[in-house]
Amino acid sequence: MHINPSYTVTEAKRKAENYCVYQERCHQEVISKLQSMRMIPQAIDVIMVHLIEHDFLNETRFATSFARGKHRIKNWGTIRIKRELKMRGISEYNIKVGLKELADEDYQSNFDRLAEKHWGQMTEKNKLIKRKKFCDFLLRKGFESDLIYAKARELEKS
Repeated sequence: MHINPSYTVTEAKRKAENYCVYQERCHQEVISKLQSMRMIPQAIDVIMVHLIEHDFLNETRFATSFARGKHRIKNWGTIRIKRELKMRGISEYNIKVGLKELADEDYQSNFDRLAEKHWGQMTEKNKLIKRKKFCDFLLRKGFESDLIYAKARELEKS
């Protein structure tokens, strides 16, 4: 039988610091981690205050690195990034700050590259079905519908 270890506040604080140093975290992730370590709410509050005061935890920094990373690595659009940040309990202000990280020209060139690559890889012969699949793919990625439909029209002509 495996028994979950119990932690002192100091040990949990050290573990939480390492958890935050490894990669940017949002408050929700750290609270879940501390709950999984079976810490009581009062201890969680003490540890959270410590992490914020010592800059291990910063939601503005989390939002900016999240937005940058998801756009650059997963090719997500602003709509998807915004939705994911909201699900993590990030404030509107921090979401706006995070999205400012995406330079317009980078965003547009990333969108164009992704759209053209996907269009070129599609084997669908029926034009309507191909257009629908293309638009659905980019909508799932979180790009704006007006951008997507304009791109679809442009690629259908070429």
